[in-house]
Amino acid sequence: MTSDTPALDFVSRRTVAQIVLGFAVAAVVLAVLVDFVGAANVRARLATADVGWLALGCLSTALCLTAWGKAWQLVLEVAGIEERFSRLVVTYFAATFANYVTPLGQAGGEPFIAYVLSRDTEASYQDSLASVVTADLLNLFPFVTFAGVGFAALLYRASLPEAIEPLAGGLVVLSVGVPLVAAIGWRFRVQLRRGIVRATAPLARRTPVLTVEGVRERLHETEAAFQRIARDRRALAKALTFSYVGWVFFALPLYAAAMAVGESMPLLLVLFIVPASTLAGLVPSPGGSGAVEAALGLLVVTLTPVDPVGATAIAILYRVASYVFALVVGGAAALYVIKRN
Repeated sequence: MTSDTPALDFVSRRTVAQIVLGFAVAAVVLAVLVDFVGAANVRARLATADVGWLALGCLSTALCLTAWGKAWQLVLEVAGIEERFSRLVVTYFAATFANYVTPLGQAGGEPFIAYVLSRDTEASYQDSLASVVTADLLNLFPFVTFAGVGFAALLYRASLPEAIEPLAGGLVVLSVGVPLVAAIGWRFRVQLRRGIVRATAPLARRTPVLTVEGVRERLHETEAAFQRIARDRRALAKALTFSYVGWVFFALPLYAAAMAVGESMPLLLVLFIVPASTLAGLVPSPGGSGAVEAALGLLVVTLTPVDPVGATAIAILYRVASYVFALVVGGAAALYVIKRN
């Protein structure tokens, strides 16, 4: 295997083993959850699910990723990289697949996605990383907005249930903390850059493939890429619009999953549950598998009249529409990206 094969350069036996182990642990967690509420009852509920609503949930996921891919394209254009949307959206689906199967990918898959983007387009790695990080930061705006609206609706209707207070607190910390850390990092970017250079100096003395000057140059290039992107506010506003559209389609599969098993769920509640459940995606399993389903089930049972069996069925169907479907489509896109390179 050569270095001309994108994305696969990172694949090793250890990585594959970690992915397989992560999915195995997630399967055990999910099996325990289903068994706890009654496996036979959950299977019976899933057997009666409306396939049409499930298909709509999958379509919503496809539209979500397409909208986020468009936001990606707009940010890249600001960085001076022109790429056909029909080509770029396939790359985005492939990068999403890589992010979804990698343990802890949801917690920090930007460098990996930037690598896939740089190998499949004319973008440099620095421009790719800057665009990916910028697009992810833009996605935080709808995350905060929708979570805040849903949170406010919950507080207006009644007091917040004690069982979900930790998730609500984590949501507040994440929505405030990440932009704050990003702002502080940008404000003190010179000091941060010097600190990174000093930290890599001992490693650079021990390996011939890394030099202090090379690290310093790459950091300057990355900072310049961020500055180019930040100057075009109109383009960033357009990208932000697509981020909001993407988040709406990201949340709708939960509504479709509830309708599929004959339950109704207010859209405002959906806008709170989906962002809150994404916190479980920070666990070290591919795509937060196992933990996200458990969090969804807990949130649905706590915040709606749905019984535990129905809540578990809704959580499973939501993950089929939003995660499994994305894996299948993204996997096909990844194979196509490898082939065309």
